[in-house]
Amino acid sequence: MDLSESFWDNRYKSKDIGWDLGDISPPLKAYFDQLKNKQLKILIPGGGHSHEAEYLHIKGFKNVYVVDLSKTALTNIKTRVPDFPSSHLIKEDFFDLNMSFDLIIEQTFFCAINPKLRPAYAAKAYELLSHKGKVVGLLFDAPLNTDHPPFGGCKAEYMDYFKPYFNVLLMEQATNSIESRKEKELFFKIEKKALDTTIF
Repeated sequence: MDLSESFWDNRYKSKDIGWDLGDISPPLKAYFDQLKNKQLKILIPGGGHSHEAEYLHIKGFKNVYVVDLSKTALTNIKTRVPDFPSSHLIKEDFFDLNMSFDLIIEQTFFCAINPKLRPAYAAKAYELLSHKGKVVGLLFDAPLNTDHPPFGGCKAEYMDYFKPYFNVLLMEQATNSIESRKEKELFFKIEKKALDTTIF
């Protein structure tokens, strides 16, 4: 199963990007519209064309970062949104990032990585978040594929990954998904736990 940098970059070059809605996802738009603190440092991993980053940028959020393996995807964001800071478009593997954020937005990245990496995703998100930082976004609530992305799952499976590191504030079926994803998405909000690091 090839999910390498070249695999993803070729998908963007050939415009074989069926997951790209061409616009911000309605559940995330509704969430962003109620955010008040525009100083939040926000990461969108595997952001691709990242219409979410564009929306936040236009709304005045100045600390939005997109990380992706595809140079083409990141270049396309800069072309579409010329005043988006180039230094906030990071060509790197999410799992290699060494930064700190208040909020991580999940939109079709979790379903694109090898499912074996899901426990590592939860651990890395915990590592990247500041005190009481959150991961907010969408997860597929359907089996989907086993040999290529998107990879699906269910609430019970996701809870197993996140509960060691996060307090699950919300994980329920999205009520405002686009038509093709209706009843197939969970909207979730999880908050970083203060893990006990006492050494006995």
